[in-house]
Formats: sequence, C-alpha cells, structure tokens
Amino acid sequence: MTWNDSEIFAREGDLAQLAASQVKYFIFPLKSGQVFQSHRGVIAHDDLIGKPWGVQVLSHQGSPFYLLKPGLYELISTTKRNTQIMYPKDIGYILLRLNIIPGSKVVEAGTGSGGLTQVLAAYVGEGGHVYSYELRDEMQNLAKKNLTRINLSDRVTFISKDIQTGFEIHNADSVFLDLPNPYDYLLQIKQALKSGGYFGTLLPTTNQVNKLLINLARNDFVFVDVCEILLRFYQSEPEKFRPVDRMVAHTGYLVFARSVLPGEV
Repeated sequence: MTWNDSEIFAREGDLAQLAASQVKYFIFPLKSGQVFQSHRGVIAHDDLIGKPWGVQVLSHQGSPFYLLKPGLYELISTTKRNTQIMYPKDIGYILLRLNIIPGSKVVEAGTGSGGLTQVLAAYVGEGGHVYSYELRDEMQNLAKKNLTRINLSDRVTFISKDIQTGFEIHNADSVFLDLPNPYDYLLQIKQALKSGGYFGTLLPTTNQVNKLLINLARNDFVFVDVCEILLRFYQSEPEKFRPVDRMVAHTGYLVFARSVLPGEV
C-alpha cells in the first residue's frame, strides 16, 4: 500500500501515524501480530487494522492516541537522516519555483538523506521522474530506504557519480543542487536543462551566493532571485494566542534562475 491511498480504513501494510498531540506522534507500517510500544502504553496492530482513519484509540494504560494517515509533512519530519535535511518551509517554495508538476522530469544533485527527493517523487506523479545524483554510497543507500518506506522508489533513479563530468539526463524541466559549490557546475546544468528550464539551489552563506550570482550572469541564466524563508508558529489556544518561544528562522539562501540560449542575455 502507498502512503497516499484514499481508503477510509486502515489496512495491513499501510503507514500509520499514532498521534498523542500535534508534535508527539509515531509512524510505522501496520503488520498483523505486531504491537506498538511507547512510554504511553501498548497497542496491538490488530486493534488498529480495520479501524477508520481519524478514530481515537487507547493504549493498555488508557492513554489516548489518534489513528491518522501520515502526510508528506509528517513523513519528511520523521525521515531517517545522517545529515540535516531540508525544512518543509523551504521545500514547498522550491516546488513552486521549479514548477514541479505531474509529468516533470527533475534532476537533483546532493541527495543526502532524501528529504527533498521524497517530495519531488510525490509531486512528479506517475508520469514524471526524478534523477538523483549522490557520490556518498551511505547517503544514497539511506535515501533509497526512505523512498521505499513511502513506496515511491519507482519514480526515482539514483545515480552515483561526480557531476563534474556532466549529467546523463538532457531536456530536464528543472535542476536543483544541494551542493556547496553550484557555480562550478553551471555548464553541466545548462546541458541537462531544456532551454527556459528552471534552476535552484540552497546555500548557507552570502559568500557562496555572491560567487553564484556572478557566474549565473556569465552562463546565460536570467530572472535570478535570492530569498530566505522564515517561519513562525503561534500557540493555538484562544486564551493565550501568541508566538511560540522558538521559531525556524534562517536555514539558508534559496537561489532560483531560468536557463536561456547562449547570447540571449
């Protein structure tokens, strides 16, 4: 079963989310005969299979949980990682700026733990495809496991190579690099992108952004944008509605551009 099936009842093999609150939840596949265990008590999987999504269930200690189908936000937030993955606040904007729609042909380099890869695979749909480049075998293997977890691995081709030698993919709709030196690969990116295609990257420092901006202009990229996305949550209680004490502030600079034919800039 896939994570986004539309059935109203939990079935064996489905990914289930047992949520005690909005921030305290557990995600696992339902398997007959197994049990869920936490400090809040034990619940048999057989007591969850066949239940409607959204129902409240109790552990053997009487602690309440909601049985929910996890969404992409929860799946990305609980992705196993060896390095820091991208935040959902950045991923959502990346999808729009790179025009990731069903049928898109997308190239990414710097797979990491596969946080962005999972979302790209979900949004390109059955008619699209993601080509993900990563040199580190341990990272690529982890990303493959994370894609298998949500049953979207058939939409992703993992490639282990140095992109300095170029991409095998051509006429891609968009390319995203999660690498510290994207300015070193702009020629390879242009060869992979269709004319007018979308390029994006995430960089942590202004020095890197400055160097990239100079090289984008030299390599026939136009409509360059740089931004950062700040996200602040509020306590959702009517009696004390106010900002929470902590916020997800700066995580990196997002840079976007369009590739055009040589000599048109």
